[in-house]
Amino acid sequence: MTTPTSNTASNVEGRAIRLAFTPGEPAGIGPDLAVAVATRELPATLIAIADPGLLERRAKQLGQPLKLREFDPDDDTSAPGELLFRRVPLAAVETPGQLDPANGAYVLDTLREAVRLCLDGSVGGMVTGPVHKGVINDAGVPFTGHTEFLAELTDAYPVMMLAAPGLRVALATTHLPLHAVPAAITAPLLERVLRILDHDLRTRYGIAAPRILVCGLNPHAGEDGHLGHEEIDTIIPVLKKLRGDCLNLIGPLPADTLYTPRNLQNADATLAMYHDQGLPVLKHMGFGHAVNITLGLPIVRTSVDHGTALDLAGSGRAEVGSLLAAIDEAVAMIPGTRP
Repeated sequence: MTTPTSNTASNVEGRAIRLAFTPGEPAGIGPDLAVAVATRELPATLIAIADPGLLERRAKQLGQPLKLREFDPDDDTSAPGELLFRRVPLAAVETPGQLDPANGAYVLDTLREAVRLCLDGSVGGMVTGPVHKGVINDAGVPFTGHTEFLAELTDAYPVMMLAAPGLRVALATTHLPLHAVPAAITAPLLERVLRILDHDLRTRYGIAAPRILVCGLNPHAGEDGHLGHEEIDTIIPVLKKLRGDCLNLIGPLPADTLYTPRNLQNADATLAMYHDQGLPVLKHMGFGHAVNITLGLPIVRTSVDHGTALDLAGSGRAEVGSLLAAIDEAVAMIPGTRP
């Protein structure tokens, strides 16, 4: 293995930090983001898992210079302005802004390759660009999201967490219709999610005793049973049990007051019971600079916090802030990179 060049980051053991990047939906802004960051100084070497022709076409449309080089796991060198790639062929040439179900399987193939590189140690983690769930389903492939798909590939139980400066929000349930949430909040599920959240805050983030604020499910956290019994029947007993195992859990708290500066100032993370309970607050605080993180996996995975933005594809107006934040977050989660 060659010695890393000066612009290639390394961990405390001197190995280059490498991240796989899946640009996601080829008709969206993911390829734009790959082109945009190719010329930036990054804290890791990025390997685009994509069809190189897609990247070349998008760079030409954007009027951006792009130097591509095929990724060699045994070569740690990286030149400024050069984007490494691992070839995954498109099924059909993309048209920016126009979804094509023919490329639905391509998107999933890029994810499979990125996971493979993570598991075999060729890269330290993966960062994902935005996908379009609808077109993947239109291609005849059942797909509910990155989180669930990556968990299936790695045979793991996932916990979705989004992070922005000053706030981390994990979710007890993810992509469920609202009417299905109460039945999904079971004691085994809640215990499993909280143990994973506590464990990964300790191991991935180096927090010795994470302080986690837990939302109630109902308004006013059930108001002693007057507005619902899930807190009394499920949430409170689970929190009591886990406190006995030295987890630092506060709650259940009403969601409308949990996310106030006074409550958050000493919190390491919060747990929301469903998707739209905590994420609107986080995205209000940090949209464009927030990061989606999958905990509970044997690999590091972060993602941008936005969608495919089909109307911006190829326009030069795509913002790279969330991708840069996702790269920084992934680097920080890799063992040996934190002080």
